[in-house]
Amino acid sequence: MRVESETQLAEAVRDASGALVIRGGGTRPVGRCVGEALEVAISGISLYEPSALTMVVGAGTPLAEVEAALAAEGQRLPFEPGDWGKVLGTPGHSTIGGVVAANVSGPRRVQAGACRDSLIGVRFVDGRGDVIKNGGRVMKNVTGYDLAKLMAGSWGTLGVLSEVAFKLLPAAPTQATVIVDMPAGAAQVALATALGSPFDVSGAGWVPGVGAVVRVEGLAQSVQYRADKLATLLAPFGTVRIEQDGSGAIWAKLRDLTPFVGKPGDLWRLSVKPSETADIIARLGGEVMLDWGGGLIWALLAEGVDARALAAPYSGHATLMRGSRADIFQPEPAPVAKISAGLRAQFDPRGILNPGRMS
Repeated sequence: MRVESETQLAEAVRDASGALVIRGGGTRPVGRCVGEALEVAISGISLYEPSALTMVVGAGTPLAEVEAALAAEGQRLPFEPGDWGKVLGTPGHSTIGGVVAANVSGPRRVQAGACRDSLIGVRFVDGRGDVIKNGGRVMKNVTGYDLAKLMAGSWGTLGVLSEVAFKLLPAAPTQATVIVDMPAGAAQVALATALGSPFDVSGAGWVPGVGAVVRVEGLAQSVQYRADKLATLLAPFGTVRIEQDGSGAIWAKLRDLTPFVGKPGDLWRLSVKPSETADIIARLGGEVMLDWGGGLIWALLAEGVDARALAAPYSGHATLMRGSRADIFQPEPAPVAKISAGLRAQFDPRGILNPGRMS
């Protein structure tokens, strides 16, 4: 079933006699749910005001289309979303609604926040088939419940997005990447040192075949100054070099997980305390990439391996992004699980929206 308007979407949900599997571009088939496919193709940019740094766009709009429109005006989404279609082995194209539903946030999260932090409004259809609007074009005088933040990361279990609104940022004219030749297990301390510096770092991670990487962005003279200072600061950790022209390719690798594309195994995403990263990496084995200063670990492990058991003890949560285990998401503590169940009962009393996806 394919819907191309909010009216069609509301009717489809209202008339549904069983479970619905919500689908945008189909690039993030994470979780286990069975039902009739509901493809959301509500696309198009309904409002874009570059001077106000705001955009309102249909949830089914391809991410590439949104980013192209922004690039034409020298602007960008602050949270640098990645496209996981290739690494997850899916043929579709990422949509902006899918980005919001999964709260997809790339390397720039350490500076600009997550997807939900840039989301200023949503329209969605709940499990009753009712259209709900929350937030809007402005970022002041906010009252009531912030449902926009609640929808980000709900994976389509609370409602089906039809429209999303964002605050934007100007694109940086120049960037440079400071690269330190060092193993992943030792990288977290170096990354923390860079993030704790006064040099306004916009990315800090570790990429296979490259090393620890730290990004600065802005005006050319400022970027050069800060990159040089960071190179001096990080010199005790290993051989340091600065890459300017073409350094964006490094961050595209980390954002889209391209080093893992086409490789067999289960793909895990672990959100952890950076201070525990080195110990977790040692216990996991396998291939890893690091983002968010070591707070995010992407791990490629043998099929069927339980990353949670290997990584324990750790503070955080682990999600199986690609693999055949049943327990995709980290089990929630009882108090949190009770709240989650209450929210789903309120927004989807029939339990028809992506049932089982979050379990």
